[in-house]
Amino acid sequence: MIRSAILALRSTKAVSAAEYAILAVGIVIVVGGAAAALGPNLETAFQAIGTKITGATPD
Repeated sequence: MIRSAILALRSTKAVSAAEYAILAVGIVIVVGGAAAALGPNLETAFQAIGTKITGATPD
């Protein structure tokens, strides 16, 4: 049982899965940061577009 655990730790599939997990976390951090940084500007832009389309003012 210990031997199979050691072999699993040495497996390249496990290493690849860990690398993909780290990559996914990095992407989530970048997307979250971009959304936080650009959020207010995007909200303003979409409100302006909505106002031009409908002719109404936002609440």
